[in-house]
Amino acid sequence: MDRIAELEALVGMLLEERYGKGTDVAQAAGASPDEARLFEAFRALVNTREPIPAPKGFLPLQDEMLKSKIADAGITHASDLDRVPTDERISLWRGDITTLEADAIVNAANSQMLGCWVPGHYCIDNAIHTFAGIQLRQACAKIMQAQGHDEPTGQAKVTEAFNLPSRMVIHTVGPIANGVVTRQDEELLAQSYVSCLEAAAKAGCSSIAFCCISTGVFGFPQKEAADIAVRTVRKWLDENASSMHVIFNVFTSEDERIYHDIFSA
Repeated sequence: MDRIAELEALVGMLLEERYGKGTDVAQAAGASPDEARLFEAFRALVNTREPIPAPKGFLPLQDEMLKSKIADAGITHASDLDRVPTDERISLWRGDITTLEADAIVNAANSQMLGCWVPGHYCIDNAIHTFAGIQLRQACAKIMQAQGHDEPTGQAKVTEAFNLPSRMVIHTVGPIANGVVTRQDEELLAQSYVSCLEAAAKAGCSSIAFCCISTGVFGFPQKEAADIAVRTVRKWLDENASSMHVIFNVFTSEDERIYHDIFSA
């Protein structure tokens, strides 16, 4: 089955699940849907889908489609990344974290821990949940149901990565700064990094990729966040005599410049 046929079938299943039989795929993806529009429709539907069991036949088709799209985008192997000149334990990489093969990648989650519910939202939480597949929201929902309360800031939870190239996803809720950083915000951001490193070590990871936790919609200034991230990671690696490979993953040229300047100092 080609990609368009896969997406048409998946969107059709999701529409039938939500609205009942007889819902036309064209209503969600346009009268003459191409692959891009079909994937947008698929993404919007899974972003807004409750963590319930999948329709019959959905998961094998979804998994095949997502793994194929990720492979087409090009998988980057953590072991192939250059280390920064000042610290052989660390790499700086600008790219799409959903295409990175590492033992663990870090997701900047919200306190509900169920992923981003805004259709097609341009955030890492949305991207990770979209390309991991609907199984990730189900796994997170199971954790949250057992926990019985929202996820506190600065902690970490581990799940399988499902269709992502990484082995696992470590979810952490960073502080919401909204541009004004308090001492508590700084401490909580550092704690998020420590919690993720400790979770990765406990899980036997030899590599972990961090996104820029709390920046973006959470409003932590990029330079301050990067300083805390690098300082905290280096301290933890030193104190634990760890050889874990830490990748600082950035998506924008501005974040890349900030981290490059830190490592060049």
